[in-house]
Amino acid sequence: MPAEGLEWLPRDEILSYEEIQRLVGVLASMGVDEVRLTGGEPLVRRDLPVLVEMLANTAGVRDLSLTTNGVLLDRLAGPLVEAGLTRLNVSLDSLSHVRFAEITRRDALDKVLAGLAEAERYPELRPIKVNCVAIRGFTEQEVPDLAELARRKPYVVRFIEFMPLDADEAWREDEVLTGGEIRALIEEHWQLVEIPAKTSSTARRFRFADGAGEIGFVNPVSEPFCSSCDRIRLTADGQLRTCLFSRREWDLKAPLRDGASDDDLRDLLRFAVRHKELKHKINDPGFVRASRSMSQIGG
Repeated sequence: MPAEGLEWLPRDEILSYEEIQRLVGVLASMGVDEVRLTGGEPLVRRDLPVLVEMLANTAGVRDLSLTTNGVLLDRLAGPLVEAGLTRLNVSLDSLSHVRFAEITRRDALDKVLAGLAEAERYPELRPIKVNCVAIRGFTEQEVPDLAELARRKPYVVRFIEFMPLDADEAWREDEVLTGGEIRALIEEHWQLVEIPAKTSSTARRFRFADGAGEIGFVNPVSEPFCSSCDRIRLTADGQLRTCLFSRREWDLKAPLRDGASDDDLRDLLRFAVRHKELKHKINDPGFVRASRSMSQIGG
């Protein structure tokens, strides 16, 4: 997020929990059985466990997960599990207090680690994934410590290539530290063995050869996986995005509030998905950035 922050949306511009549940119910009736809550930061939404329970009890939802910066996780992990959360992703780019504060603009590493420790207490909450954005000139020295975290904790550590979704619009292609380069850094210390991942997975999965831990690489820049991507995103203000890098959004909030039937919503969703982008075009000449930053879209 930019240092000056972002403009907050008026409450009536964001979807209510009931509206979110209705849209998830319609999507689930069409075969969407995996739901992830992201942000911005979902844990700052008031009474989030209430929404988790509503979605966990929605017919057709098989898998309910959440991505968070982890700052409030120590107090919310228990209520979220009780409400029905089954999987968790925590963003953590550094285990150094100084470097963590440098990239996040807050001294909250101990809070994040406490949140992860609290999440560990609930065996129902598995896997716990730790997401690290890989930036050249920054991440290289973090790799051994982060990889070692996957060996001594029940976490899957995943390195995600730096994408042009930063609110500061400072992304440069030469700052992308590729998954292949990170794998080579890890294999200076430990041998990795690739393991199967489902076709629609965004990550290439590896286990340590001695069996102690798992590492993942999400390589949308160096190894695009657009042809197998089956993800769509619903923003907090009710817009459907069929690709992270979309320049176009499909308004679901207006028809939802104007009395659209479930069949009307299904028709709109089918039309939008039929127009899902073939690829993100990051590596093409004339690439144009997405219409919103990651903190506004939800990862």
